[in-house]
Amino acid sequence: MIPGGQPNMQQLLQQAQKMQQDLQRAQEELANTEVDGQAGGGLVKATVTGSGELRGLKIDPKAVDPEDTETLADLIVAAVQAANENAQTLQQQKLGPLAQGLGGGSGIPGLPF
Repeated sequence: MIPGGQPNMQQLLQQAQKMQQDLQRAQEELANTEVDGQAGGGLVKATVTGSGELRGLKIDPKAVDPEDTETLADLIVAAVQAANENAQTLQQQKLGPLAQGLGGGSGIPGLPF
C-alpha cells in the first residue's frame, strides 16, 4: 500500500492476471473432464464434458422398443439433462471460488452463476 490507502496498481494487475490464468486453467480442465448422467435406471447413459459438450451416449438394448420410440427419446433427454446438471455442479466447484475472487461472479460473461 502506498500512502493515502491506495492499493499498489502493479500488485492489483498481477493479482488480476493470476486470477485470469487460474480461470483459464479451470475452464480447460472442465473441457477435458467428463461427467455422466443416466435415466431409466441406467438404461440410457449420457457423457458430457464439464463444459457441457455431449461426448457419448450409451443405450441398453432393453430400452429399444420399435413400438415405443417416444419413451426412448424421453430417456435420452433425461440422461443428457442429468449429465448437464452434473457438469454444472462441477463448473460451480471449479469456477465458483475463482468467480468470487473476481467480484462474486456476477457480470462475468460465460459463467452460469
